[in-house]
Amino acid sequence: MKELLTSSEAARALGISVDTLRRWDRAGRVRSQRDAANRRLVPASEIRRLGGGDAASLSARNRFSGVVRAVEVDGLLAQVEIDVTEPARVVAVITREAAEALRLRPGSPATAVVKATSVMVER
Repeated sequence: MKELLTSSEAARALGISVDTLRRWDRAGRVRSQRDAANRRLVPASEIRRLGGGDAASLSARNRFSGVVRAVEVDGLLAQVEIDVTEPARVVAVITREAAEALRLRPGSPATAVVKATSVMVER
């Protein structure tokens, strides 16, 4: 990977839109620098930092970080509702065992990883 990525390369590597990358930069969530033409460049170290550990090896492109709003357990399943930082809400139905293993509670941080019609939850 190159040491400095353009906005579009960085957004693609993070699985987000260029607009989201710009918002993250303005909010201080991602560190970037400017070239002589005032174009935004993102260090590869930032991509690694934001990509996470094992989750970075997933083929999933859509990731929504946020805060758990509710966890409803019914038998073997748990429905997890996450308020994401983007203007959206993601609801996932996962196993009770997974919800307990992740220690999901209202107010705890979590990330929804979306692939096809399935939503996985990581913490």
